[in-house]
Amino acid sequence: MGRRVLVIEDEPSIAEAIGFILARDGWEVQSHDRGAGALELIRAQRPDLVILDLMLPGRTGLDILRALRAEVETAALPVLMLTARNQSRDRELAESCGASRFMVKPFCNTEVLASVRELVAS
Repeated sequence: MGRRVLVIEDEPSIAEAIGFILARDGWEVQSHDRGAGALELIRAQRPDLVILDLMLPGRTGLDILRALRAEVETAALPVLMLTARNQSRDRELAESCGASRFMVKPFCNTEVLASVRELVAS
């Protein structure tokens, strides 16, 4: 089972909370706080899973997700999409772009952990 997660989230408190939850469960967690440079970081680090915010400075999470799905090396990479916007249109867009799972902030810690475990196990 993979144990490396890259969190791409521009809200420091959210990135820190996710990092704490996952690190406590034995995951190696790296984080990045903007859309710019995210693809390069994913390619370099080769995480087992990406937790990706929908709205990021520099490049949107949807743009990053589309690029990941277009590349052979990252097409099957599990991506948990996060957003503060709880609108069905956002969920539909994320799913059509290939998000493995979609979660709205604020989220439940146990839900994040369960989702990460499920996505990496499948």
